[in-house]
Amino acid sequence: MKLIFRPKGPAVQTPYKLLSLLFLYPDERIIEARPEILEAVAQLPASPQKDAIEEFCRYWAAATPTVLAQAYVETFDLQKRSGLYLSFYLHGDTRQRGMALLRLKRLYRAAGLVLDPKELPDYLPVMLEFAAAAPPGYGEAILSEYRAALALIQRHLREIASPYAHLLDALQAGQPVLSPSEREHLGRLIANGPPSEQVGLEPFAPPEVMPAREARR
Repeated sequence: MKLIFRPKGPAVQTPYKLLSLLFLYPDERIIEARPEILEAVAQLPASPQKDAIEEFCRYWAAATPTVLAQAYVETFDLQKRSGLYLSFYLHGDTRQRGMALLRLKRLYRAAGLVLDPKELPDYLPVMLEFAAAAPPGYGEAILSEYRAALALIQRHLREIASPYAHLLDALQAGQPVLSPSEREHLGRLIANGPPSEQVGLEPFAPPEVMPAREARR
């Protein structure tokens, strides 16, 4: 993935930016940037977030590019409960998901951030990039709407003993506990998976939010 957002002003360095990079597929560009990313992690202020990110980085810094690429695909591309497109967990492939995607894209645009046309706006690295570059509070507000989805991914990554669980721990650190309705939603996701729509054959999203037909990596 190339640069996702082109903010109008300088981006503020936060854990969100680092998390966005660490959740990306470890292509050649990311591998080449490992020293700079690790240095930026080391410079984070002491916090539970930093501790969790450093725990992940102990694995990420030592593994070969081939091992990292294989683990990433097996974790996020081949596992239904740890995909990184968050609105899918709330809406499945339904028309409601299409509207959620359109809303996210409009929110990004309103904040002065332009989405790469090759990416869906609910892709977690995109949302984290938004949280890093948007005005204070914008990204946190959006991410809070997907806490049940993030909790499901976190739970599954822990079950499969994935090092990426540490990144979800960092993302969730300091967040309030799930509300009763969010716990109920999480329970439904665990039991039944995302909702489905049994009628109609229309695309799940309006054309203006669908990415170009090009491979993500």
